[in-house]
Amino acid sequence: MPPQASDCASPSARKRLKPDERRSQILDVAVAFFAEVGLDGRTRDLSERAGITQSLLYNYFGSKEALIEAVFERVYLDRLQPEWRVLLTDRAIPLSERMQRFYEAYTRVIFTYEWMRIFMFAGLAGAKLNLRYLAHLRTSFLEPMLAEISASAAPDLRAPDMEDIWALHGAIVYIGIRRYVYQVPTPEDDAPHIARAIAGFLRGFGIATAGEAASPCQAVT
Repeated sequence: MPPQASDCASPSARKRLKPDERRSQILDVAVAFFAEVGLDGRTRDLSERAGITQSLLYNYFGSKEALIEAVFERVYLDRLQPEWRVLLTDRAIPLSERMQRFYEAYTRVIFTYEWMRIFMFAGLAGAKLNLRYLAHLRTSFLEPMLAEISASAAPDLRAPDMEDIWALHGAIVYIGIRRYVYQVPTPEDDAPHIARAIAGFLRGFGIATAGEAASPCQAVT
């Protein structure tokens, strides 16, 4: 629930905040605001919700574009963790486990009302933020994942490509879209569904999951 204007409208309350604290507070309200109304939302309405004047808003963010850029960094770039790439390329861990741990961590940070709705609104508005985010996601995590899958794939089967990775990624992210955009019932625990998606994907390239590799039935076949 976004903070109401009365929560932060007092001039004395504003004076008690340091500039970086005030900026962060405005940004928090902006994230909730744009998630609710879309990127076309007016800064005048945002200022009222934050309990500040529009001129004060522009003191911290020189333009609406600068504000949206700050929202983009807060919601998207700041949530991506460099250690995920290290995890994905750690061959001491079974590939299926690496992918499972990555997607459980990734979905924990993106399966939120703000992330999903702002991403959808940005796409519909033709904003370039989505393209920047997807390019960063691809180079930082999905391409290393593809390299690891390719290294483990059966040589007599078709080699995986980036479209395969996007298909898996999209299937997992769609759980969050259903939950926060379409607002339809979804599983309470995403992990088993992520595990099944990963296992099915890897089997298509002749890669057994850790559980399958240990299964006596799998060994007989």
